[in-house]
Amino acid sequence: MNTIVVYKTKYGSTKTHAEWIAEELGCNAVDVADVKIDDLLKYDNIVYGGGLYAEVINGVSIITKNLDKLKDKKIAVFTTGLTPTEYREYYDVMVIEKNFKQGIPENVKVFNYVGKMIIEELSLVHRTALKTLKKIMSGKENPTEMEKLLIDLCDANGDFSDRNAIADLVEYIRG
Repeated sequence: MNTIVVYKTKYGSTKTHAEWIAEELGCNAVDVADVKIDDLLKYDNIVYGGGLYAEVINGVSIITKNLDKLKDKKIAVFTTGLTPTEYREYYDVMVIEKNFKQGIPENVKVFNYVGKMIIEELSLVHRTALKTLKKIMSGKENPTEMEKLLIDLCDANGDFSDRNAIADLVEYIRG
């Protein structure tokens, strides 16, 4: 079965994960800007990766807008972000609902990985958004656990990627 890994990256974490996955699966990792839907139709297995920004998977529309055309393909979608993967409600509800409005088809499985955030590498817009988010969340009288987490994540600085985390996705595609 032939496989392709497609990704959209802003700061490099998604590309890193895509390259790790492609290496494990013995296939190519390609930037989504270089791919059309007709290219994807040639593959049995499609892995798509995008960074997570306000619960939206960067560039995933190439998959979500073409689910009918891709119904016979095995698809793995992965995200990279800073929210710890044990926050299942966040991923299983907020991220899924925002990106898969009709629900996830049986041929699609979503995986989530922790990536990196190097404050100095962020765009002015993203640095400003982080400061604003932290100020808003810190000003809440009784913040929820998720809001407390967001406050902490605004100060995260480093690469938290773990190559071992991709094993579940690799196994899914091989399986």
